[in-house]
Amino acid sequence: MPDQSLPDARTPEAPGPDARTSRAGTPKASAAKTRKDKTGTTKSGTSRTGTGRTGRGKAGAASAGAAKAAGIVDEGAHSDSPSASSSPSVSASPSPSASGEGLTRRKLLGTAGATGLVLGAAGAAAGYTAAPAQATPLSSIGSGQAMFHVKHQPGITQGLQARGHLVAFDLAAGAGRKEAAALLRRWSDTARRLMAGEAAAHGDTDVARDAGPSSLTITFGFGNSFFARTGLEKQRPVALDPLPDFSSDHLDKARSNGDLWVQIGADDALVAFHALRAIQKDAGSAVKVRWQMNGFNRTPGATAHPMTARNLMGQMDGTRNPRTTDSDFDERIFVPASGARDPAWMANGSYAVVRRIRMLLDDWEKLSLKAQEQVIGRRKADGAALSGGTETTEMDLEKTDANGDLVVPINAHARITRPDQNGGAAILRRPFSYHDGIDPDGTPDAGLLFVCWQADPLRGFVTVQRKLDRGDALSPYIRHESSGLFAVPGGAAEGEYVGQRLLEA
Repeated sequence: MPDQSLPDARTPEAPGPDARTSRAGTPKASAAKTRKDKTGTTKSGTSRTGTGRTGRGKAGAASAGAAKAAGIVDEGAHSDSPSASSSPSVSASPSPSASGEGLTRRKLLGTAGATGLVLGAAGAAAGYTAAPAQATPLSSIGSGQAMFHVKHQPGITQGLQARGHLVAFDLAAGAGRKEAAALLRRWSDTARRLMAGEAAAHGDTDVARDAGPSSLTITFGFGNSFFARTGLEKQRPVALDPLPDFSSDHLDKARSNGDLWVQIGADDALVAFHALRAIQKDAGSAVKVRWQMNGFNRTPGATAHPMTARNLMGQMDGTRNPRTTDSDFDERIFVPASGARDPAWMANGSYAVVRRIRMLLDDWEKLSLKAQEQVIGRRKADGAALSGGTETTEMDLEKTDANGDLVVPINAHARITRPDQNGGAAILRRPFSYHDGIDPDGTPDAGLLFVCWQADPLRGFVTVQRKLDRGDALSPYIRHESSGLFAVPGGAAEGEYVGQRLLEA
């Protein structure tokens, strides 16, 4: 799991007000002009309260002074969320009288912030995203809203979310391009509605009835096998060629790959599950579930101040994730709008590598603190490199101790995954931790649902993983148990559905 494998976390953005009409027919008043940042998250100077939809009421915002919620740092390999383009804005909440609601117990118990962590056996340039220094209204968790119609699909550059679901589908026998197009049309409409805090168009379960959007994102991708099953072999990207085998692989084919892939993330567990259930119901008879996995990250506001999150090994994870403010970020993470290597329908898209990485926690926890730090190459307490300084201090790869030994071991995970040790290879890590119970022998089935993004898997994940395969000190304590590679097209424009440029070409 590269030093850059855990992304940083960011405080959820408060949604900007709009004039959208609720399901109940009550228009939401616009209190301020909205704007979209690079991640597609709505920002505004005033948070939106308004009456909620009949199916999903939005919680009114509590006063900003009611409490302070900790934010999250975005740093990549060892943090709670992917790199952020900038510190999220903090919306001033209207007073109870202005919103027409009092400070309810539910509002006061809310928290703000967003942290997450990424741990994976692949990684190059990774880092945390800087968290905002200012306080955030406690009600911001529910009001956070990501936009559906954006240049890049949501769920890639947004901060890590507290809850997540990954699910892969295979087309049913007899289903082809026509059925796939109809399915993506249904899925896109449902994603747009749910991300806006609305109820599903048909048969909504009311699971998320009382919640706001809670920074929900829904992301769609296509697997290698999808193209042969739909007669679109000529449109299959070369970048979707199967990943090579690695020595750390113990892959379960039944829980790997798939024709279609959906990633769901939200800062509320019920909102995330509501979306998962809606996507499954929309699938109908066109597809069948191949595998499904559930994950989590640190709950927004759980820490007293903004900081990098920890993975299940207790390590701060995400210090070197690429940042959206980097001059070469788009070049490394997204497919260019005009390029000879990828088909036109992949413009502004990205490739997602998904790995279920089991952490052998019993073995890891037997190591002394010093031994654990030698494996990673960073101090466990604060994430600083063993060469000294703070978490963000540049690692000194040449520094030696009194005996002439390298302070950061030659096989330390943080050293091996550095971009300058891998020809500049970079991936954006955006993972979820997971815990699937305890085996009969008492061994915890826990680890990381590693998701990383890149413009080219061969230059990103594969390059770093091959380097790790040759001598990463962390390898004996992790096991890759499932794998997938998916082409995630660019975001859908207004009036379009995700994948339309492929399926209707």
